Amino acid sequence: QVQLVESGGGLVQAGGSLRLSCAASGRTFSPYARGWFRQAPGKEREFVAAVSWSGLNTDYADSVKGRFTISRDNAKNTVYLQMNSLKPEDTAVYYCAADPNLRTVVRSPTYWGQGTQVTVSS
Repeated sequence: QVQLVESGGGLVQAGGSLRLSCAASGRTFSPYARGWFRQAPGKEREFVAAVSWSGLNTDYADSVKGRFTISRDNAKNTVYLQMNSLKPEDTAVYYCAADPNLRTVVRSPTYWGQGTQVTVSS
């Protein structure tokens, strides 16, 4: 089992930045790919970004390319999502995810965090 805990959400004005963190505990010795998803009110949960265990491979949703950056620190079992040039449409609950396979983490990851709220005001 892997437990994921997100932090760093909050309220920010449009054009601002936030950095989300997701700390993992449990079976962290396994090489898990990590990802971020988000769910806005009244919408389905959607993929945002993912990173391989090595950190060498990343994937992003088109809506966040060039604005968001995913990274990881395996020594700290933590993955980050740096969000710049935030827009009101980025408002959502952001969820951290983990899966042994990068291809699976972008679609249907095995492990999920509880989520952290990000609100972008116009």
